[in-house]
Amino acid sequence: MRKLNTEMLITAYCSGAFPMAVNARGDIRWFAPDPRGIIPLDERFHVPHGLKRTLKKQPFTITVDQDFELVMRHCSTAHGETWISKEIIRAYCELHALGFAHSVETRQDGVLVGGLYGVHIRGAFFGESMFHHATDASKCALVALVERLRAGGFTLLDTQWTTPHLEQFGACEIPQADYNRLLQDALQLDCNF
Repeated sequence: MRKLNTEMLITAYCSGAFPMAVNARGDIRWFAPDPRGIIPLDERFHVPHGLKRTLKKQPFTITVDQDFELVMRHCSTAHGETWISKEIIRAYCELHALGFAHSVETRQDGVLVGGLYGVHIRGAFFGESMFHHATDASKCALVALVERLRAGGFTLLDTQWTTPHLEQFGACEIPQADYNRLLQDALQLDCNF
């Protein structure tokens, strides 16, 4: 199979697909789940009560795009078996260099303790993975991401699948046909991350 490249990735995301490594060799497969997980960026986005208390204490400094590759590397080891292979890291770092992939980092005393990364194309943000080494660090990164997307006029936050962790924020599954409509609408927008 050809190596992942930025044109291939952008084309795939614009058509609703994304790659994942599926084994220890790093073989890449393409996915377009049906149903598809999203986090609504409207009033359905929900910050759990306990996290609101944490946010008021401001335990983390939030940064953006300061440690993209390191965030990816932490994500690749955070979940045991990983879909984030060396090839995925290389290709997404290239996307980041072109301004299409971003990280949101949480820091304590300057040390990276959590974060997330994803891909930005026009009015859509495709969340890829998150990690934390301190309680609520990835959750605070997610809240910061949503605030940034709202301020930038984004209309789609794709989570690929839903998890109980994401459901507490209002993540839900929608049929692929509905997702495709939301995606095409988002791709008509001109949003800056």
